[in-house]
Amino acid sequence: MNLKKMAALRAAHEIRDGDVVGLGTGSTAHYFIRELGRRVLEEELDVMGIPTSYQSMFLASSSGIRITGLSEHDPDVAVDGADEVDPQLNLIKGGGAAHTLEKIVDSAAERFIVIVDESKLVDRLGAFPLPVEVIPAACRPVMETLESMGADVSIRSCEGKDGPVVTDNGNFVLDASFGVIHEPGDLEVRLNSIPGVVENGIFSGLADMVIAGTSDGLKIMKP
Repeated sequence: MNLKKMAALRAAHEIRDGDVVGLGTGSTAHYFIRELGRRVLEEELDVMGIPTSYQSMFLASSSGIRITGLSEHDPDVAVDGADEVDPQLNLIKGGGAAHTLEKIVDSAAERFIVIVDESKLVDRLGAFPLPVEVIPAACRPVMETLESMGADVSIRSCEGKDGPVVTDNGNFVLDASFGVIHEPGDLEVRLNSIPGVVENGIFSGLADMVIAGTSDGLKIMKP
């Protein structure tokens, strides 16, 4: 079986009747939302979803999941993928440019479950360029600050259109390669203190469970 799908199907069975669920964004979250929608329809679960992007909102709606928001409910559980996961369950997220709302929803949830395939498990974060969402007017000074911190920085470009990626929040995404990140929590705080930075893709100390699909089966990791 597809290893991403394996992890997603397992996570979908963590959801209980009456739950409000934070719905992640990306290819692994796609499998989760589809499976949760199947359970909602076949088992008549009373479940609502809080999407973290337009992509997940449209997918959830078409899958039969009722949509709500943080203005109305706190999520009981949030489920999302990750681009990297270290042994302490620190994450890099943001490959889909949705990490700002993902971090808001995941932080608000009573439980945050991460679903990945084994290729996302790393000894230390940093091989995947760190996404940093910035207000467009602040793009140049933020890039210069990140470079002064030792990062190689580029503005993320769109595929299929000219110009930069624009997030659901109307901002740009910088991809900053720092190399090995030795203190993820410290770097997360430092980056968010830069004027013009909206949010960065380090998620430290948030994950309550990681479900990884591996060639040997499912691997469950907890703090």
